[in-house]
Amino acid sequence: MTISKLNFTKLCLLLLVITSCSHQKVVAQKPNILFIFSDDAGYADFGFQGSKDFSTPNLDALAKTGVKFTQAYVSAAVCGPSRAGLLTGKYQQKFGFEENNVKGYMSSSSRYLGDKMGLPLNQVTVADYLKKLGYKTAVFGKWHMGHADEFHPLKRGFDEFVGFRSGARSYWAYNDEDPSGEIEKYLEYGFGKYNEQPEKYMTDILADETVAFIERNKERPFFAYLSFNAVHTPMEARKDDLEKVPTHLTGRRRTLAAMTIGMDRAIGRVLNKIKELGLSKNTLIVFSNDNGGPSDTNHSSNHPLSGTKANHLEGGIRVPFLMSWQGVLTPNTIYNNPVSTLDLLPTFVNVAGGNASQIDGLDGVDLLPFVKGEINEKPHKTLFWKKENRAAVRHNEWKLIRFPDRPAELYNIEEDISEVNDLASEKPELVRELYKKLFEWELTLDRPLWQLKRLYEGKAAERMDNHRKPKIKK
Repeated sequence: MTISKLNFTKLCLLLLVITSCSHQKVVAQKPNILFIFSDDAGYADFGFQGSKDFSTPNLDALAKTGVKFTQAYVSAAVCGPSRAGLLTGKYQQKFGFEENNVKGYMSSSSRYLGDKMGLPLNQVTVADYLKKLGYKTAVFGKWHMGHADEFHPLKRGFDEFVGFRSGARSYWAYNDEDPSGEIEKYLEYGFGKYNEQPEKYMTDILADETVAFIERNKERPFFAYLSFNAVHTPMEARKDDLEKVPTHLTGRRRTLAAMTIGMDRAIGRVLNKIKELGLSKNTLIVFSNDNGGPSDTNHSSNHPLSGTKANHLEGGIRVPFLMSWQGVLTPNTIYNNPVSTLDLLPTFVNVAGGNASQIDGLDGVDLLPFVKGEINEKPHKTLFWKKENRAAVRHNEWKLIRFPDRPAELYNIEEDISEVNDLASEKPELVRELYKKLFEWELTLDRPLWQLKRLYEGKAAERMDNHRKPKIKK
């Protein structure tokens, strides 16, 4: 009798172990998600986008393994709002995140907010959703969703954070005196200070930490958001990368090319870790950029697009976009319909086993059925952009840009990618129709939670006008 009880106990323990292992196996089979985001890169400044001067062999190889999107958009032409949109899957104007959040801004009631600006706490992030679905979540690099502790990544669904809270900082280590009191520019590990080494370049640090995170979590599903500050100013590159740049490139353009080399090398290290661990068939990889390249500050090129960062011409809002998943997405695929970084949240949630259709208020869609050919229609017939009185709407092939100080402009984007042939005077009925769509959308938005100081606001408008249509290269 004693032996029978003992055997029965052993049998129960064995079944418990088998069940536990089976459960762990099911959890581990969920796809990993790696999202790589560059900062202020030019539309044309990648090999896979046609550049002959900028060396990006690792991203070029990634492009060949999956889908390259030719009409990918961000939801804003500047860093902060663009990131708020992709993290929530909603037009960020719906919750008042219309401007960049940096010190020196004012609220809509002209009340100084200091560092109390960030992604509203009632908004749910993609990391929140993925964490509930059993994912280990982490962000490495630029956050820019608020400086105060209440907006910190560890309070917005992320388990780990190695990065900085502000929108830009040096690529080299700060000492204890510099920057004075600006904690948002220091590199952090969680809520603690990261031990920056003087010889370590920021782009390499972020790759190191991402690789380590992947290694630690290879047995469970993970979401890694690698948010480079490259190639945002300040213009700082490694000396050995500068030596690799073609000699005909000079000044900031030369430094930018070197910074791009460094970023591509860092991306290659992360991608190689995925391959080394045998995770390629179980990892969705996405690469994109947060807004158009600022041709004035870092001398990026958005060719053949007109416009630059901070305006609503294509050069301010159309971005490089790659998606790869071995065995799921067909290699060397070109997808030509308009998509948006708003689509990242629903795509990631559905990949993780959730149901994005049950999330209220999303403006993005799951892209996988479209790129796999399961849905033949366009993911978006209509897309919107707005900052202050400036706004734009794209409906099918037509795009209307509204200005506060001049008549609206109308372009056929499919036929005129460089936006050089304004057809507004020829198609007044279409102008009215698109204005109506824009007005109806604006009725769904909240008031901006903060806005630029008036002095800076004027300079921003002047900057946008001066770079409205850079000369198109032949």
